[in-house]
Amino acid sequence: MHPPDDDAWLYEHSRALGDRIRTERIRRRITQEQLHLGAGISRNVLQLIEAGRANPTFHTLLRIARVLDVPLTDLVR
Repeated sequence: MHPPDDDAWLYEHSRALGDRIRTERIRRRITQEQLHLGAGISRNVLQLIEAGRANPTFHTLLRIARVLDVPLTDLVR
């Protein structure tokens, strides 16, 4: 299998990840303030992640999943 010619697929997956995080946060009635404080990340970083414009570390994703009380696999599927 050959790699794609461009990185558009990466951005699509990043946007989908951000959408899943935002959807779960809203579903659980957690504010961005609560999530970023609980996860120990800046609000700006959380906003970039939700917008699909950041490349969060594995540890950051684990922290977010913990605050949202969901398995990490639910967010990165």
